[in-house]
Amino acid sequence: MEKTGKNRSDIPEEATWRLEDMVESDKAWEELYSRAREELQGYSSFRGHLEESADRVYECLKFDDHCSRMVETLYVYARMRSDQDTRDQKYQEMFGRAQSLSYQASELSSYIVPELLAMPEERLLQFMDADNGIAHYKRAMEQIWKKKPHTLSGPMEELLAQSYEATQGASQIFNLFNNADVAFPAIQDEKGEMVTITHGNYIVLMESRDRRVRRDAFQGIYSVYRQFQNTLAATYGAHVKQAVYYARVRNYPSSRAHSLGENEVPEAVYDHLLSAVRRNLPLLHRYTEIRKKALGLQELHMYDLYVPMVEGVDRSYSFEEAKRMVKEGLAPLGEEYLAILQEGFDSRWIDVYENEGKRSGAYSWGVYQTHPYVLLNYNSKLNYVFTLAHEMGHAIHSYYSDQNQPYTYAGYKIFVAEVASTCNEALLIRYLMDQTKDSREKKYLINHFLESFRGTLFRQTMFAEFEAVVHKRVQAGETLTAESLCQLYRQLNVDYFGPEMVVDEEIGYEWERIPHFYTPFYVYQYATGFSAAIAISARILNGEKGALEGYKKFLKGGCSMPPLNLLKLAGVDMSSEKPIESALAVFKELLEQFENG
Repeated sequence: MEKTGKNRSDIPEEATWRLEDMVESDKAWEELYSRAREELQGYSSFRGHLEESADRVYECLKFDDHCSRMVETLYVYARMRSDQDTRDQKYQEMFGRAQSLSYQASELSSYIVPELLAMPEERLLQFMDADNGIAHYKRAMEQIWKKKPHTLSGPMEELLAQSYEATQGASQIFNLFNNADVAFPAIQDEKGEMVTITHGNYIVLMESRDRRVRRDAFQGIYSVYRQFQNTLAATYGAHVKQAVYYARVRNYPSSRAHSLGENEVPEAVYDHLLSAVRRNLPLLHRYTEIRKKALGLQELHMYDLYVPMVEGVDRSYSFEEAKRMVKEGLAPLGEEYLAILQEGFDSRWIDVYENEGKRSGAYSWGVYQTHPYVLLNYNSKLNYVFTLAHEMGHAIHSYYSDQNQPYTYAGYKIFVAEVASTCNEALLIRYLMDQTKDSREKKYLINHFLESFRGTLFRQTMFAEFEAVVHKRVQAGETLTAESLCQLYRQLNVDYFGPEMVVDEEIGYEWERIPHFYTPFYVYQYATGFSAAIAISARILNGEKGALEGYKKFLKGGCSMPPLNLLKLAGVDMSSEKPIESALAVFKELLEQFENG
């Protein structure tokens, strides 16, 4: 349990999100839950009848959208209430029921795709030409048809849907362990006062100018993960086995092919990322050399990576200041964008501060045609100003999508999810660098931008490489052990950070605390999204003709076309290595600016 000293009740209401905009009350949630349970039974009326007429297909697809919206609302509300304080048994129980209902909906609707794919193609095409509104689902049907080689018979799909609830244990165990149960030690801060390490303050401690504090925080947090290495290896191993199992059942060559296929992303995109970053690792090695020299250290350790390389510029930012900075930084996106941003600030879209039991990290989430929400654990450091810009990028992407797409196509694919958020960060850092007249502050901001590259393009690619190797090993029949996982993870750090870095033993346990490993093949998209965002922000700032208009089209696109096609609207082609190489060229330029500054 996190000891932050603040209970949920201590947080001012204006600094909390207003979930009542999504569901009016817990009572209203219960009423919706009862209605959804009853209405889900309506799936049976379409079963075995889809081949009869275009009208039957259209009504079934409309009904499926209706049920999906109800279940999504129940799921998201209960989860977000639970995230406010993961120790709250009431919302854990509500989330558990919502999750079960979600699996039930999957089971009850599992016949739809097999029935559609069992029809002769000519008959389905004839149905899609009907003048009854079914043309709305043409893109959805194209996506379904692409999955024909990976779709099983009706009874098999139903059986598979029944299995989902039973196979989610690993991620649930990790979530509760990492957010509700794990307890980290207390260390002395710079003033000699005892402070308990939490997920929320760990990076702040790692940014301390007192090297002893950084070392103690680093060793303190990993001393705990070390104690649970075997349990977490078994938990993660079970999760990877689940991914490999579903890929095999669906006739995909690998769990990676399954995950990327679901998002309409060619596997070559993943390979391009790994190869381009591997080829440019000498740039990261150069960065570690610069960092070692800037900090005046004889040895650079893993706990020296977060402290700013420039002294005397560290300052704190109130949340009001953070909002002002973000709004000014995003001015190139135009008045309409800024108005949506301000609405989010004014209308309690954001849950701002850390409290005991609150889920760590940050995210943006919500449901269709209710404004999006943002969870933060804000503290006063510059990183958290950028986190605000990042999460509001997600939120406004969702806002634009929801306003411009029907429910069927509003939910954008994960592959493009990190583009808008990272574009906001890139615009903000360029604004702050341009505004400052102080050479030391400018160097400090360059340091921050360099850290964005290290933490996103390089670090997330390293995560992606780790994940790819782990899944391949499980697919080959190997058993994951704590020792093999720690050894692999530590070696990747050696490769990535180069000869100037002392790769401490403790870093081998870092894989244990990465939540995104429980969403297979998610992390690579931070790196590809970052690369695309660097390119888009440069086009907008350079005033390229059509750049802003193309970007807005991208934001409004939802999943109305494949994600690589959406990015082409914004002038970026992720089917090549060019955007990654271009981003790495910016990193090289920043290294030179820092050295010469």
